[in-house]
Amino acid sequence: MTDNSNMVHHLKFDDREIIILGTAHVSKESADLVKTVIEEEKPDTVCVELCESRFQSIRQKSRWQEMDIVKVIKEKKAFLLLSNLLLASFQKRIAEKFDIKPGAEMIQAIESGEAIDARIHLADRDIRVTLSRTWRVMGLWAKLKILFQMLLSFGEVDDITEKDIEKMKQEDMLESLLAEVGKSLPVIREILIDERDRYLAEKIRNAPGRKIVAVVGAGHVPGIKKYWDTDIDIQALEKIPPKNKFSGIIKWLLPIFIIALLIAGFFYGGAGAGTDMVVWWIAANGIMAGLGAIIALAHPLTIISSIVAAPLTSLNPMIAAGWVSGLVEAFSRKPKVRDFERLPEDIVSVKGFWSNKVTRILLVVVFTNLGSSIGTFVAIPLMAKVF
Repeated sequence: MTDNSNMVHHLKFDDREIIILGTAHVSKESADLVKTVIEEEKPDTVCVELCESRFQSIRQKSRWQEMDIVKVIKEKKAFLLLSNLLLASFQKRIAEKFDIKPGAEMIQAIESGEAIDARIHLADRDIRVTLSRTWRVMGLWAKLKILFQMLLSFGEVDDITEKDIEKMKQEDMLESLLAEVGKSLPVIREILIDERDRYLAEKIRNAPGRKIVAVVGAGHVPGIKKYWDTDIDIQALEKIPPKNKFSGIIKWLLPIFIIALLIAGFFYGGAGAGTDMVVWWIAANGIMAGLGAIIALAHPLTIISSIVAAPLTSLNPMIAAGWVSGLVEAFSRKPKVRDFERLPEDIVSVKGFWSNKVTRILLVVVFTNLGSSIGTFVAIPLMAKVF
């Protein structure tokens, strides 16, 4: 018989009994334990490590059809959505390899709780808030490391063993996937794990009912117990911090510097030197942005738009080349209902990410922006050489 003593934790808060189940998000054993405990304990409330958006994703199978991809681009959330899909892909591929449903223990908690008429209480912070808080503290290089680490995870899943699954029981899924980036940026672990430990502790201990069963990832249990008796400002944990002032200043200073460089080229080097600098600027930005669009397998009109837009958008901090190319791609290859319906299946493979019109639009935005950024830093030394 399996020893579940390290997965079941009994806590008290005021006059309430709270049972915390530490589970693995990709373990059939965890789902079985959840069912057994809820049926035996018959709690008033079942807490699950889900936010509203993830809860709805379980309950509403048609959620993808309701997504407005154009709105996602205009609200500058393409990178966030792509990262979320890559994370879901990582979890789903592991689940498929071991023949279990992704998030099976959460689904089981909801079904078992409803079967005994218990309240279902959502205890986790909105994934969009967590990711937004994470992105705000990262620079471009850290974001790129995360993007490529997520893409590389497609190959890593094949090497995952049952032992690795046991290790994942002691980690959060986000932490597992972003472990390398977290080593160089400890603040990421603070947001992904420590903040959510505090959030979960506050939501669970204030859930309604006298007896509560809370189903959370095992990696969160030590933190929840650590903060169990601590005063927690949950509203502060739900706020998205303002953008870094320094990065905002740089966004304006860089275009000003480039424009000043162009003016200096015409003034001191004459029309020939100034014209050469303009050519270098247009070529470097346009070619690199176009290359990014090509890597994303964009529509020919999208590739052309990225080449034309990049030299201009790089001088305007309010607009990014990827937003322009993303919108052109969205209208050139408008996603159909079947593209949204196929998202859950397509995100489990590299081919699926590049063939599905929805994810391809996100890739176009990200890779065109990346190409344009590289083009800017390639162009500056080339322009300076003209002097």
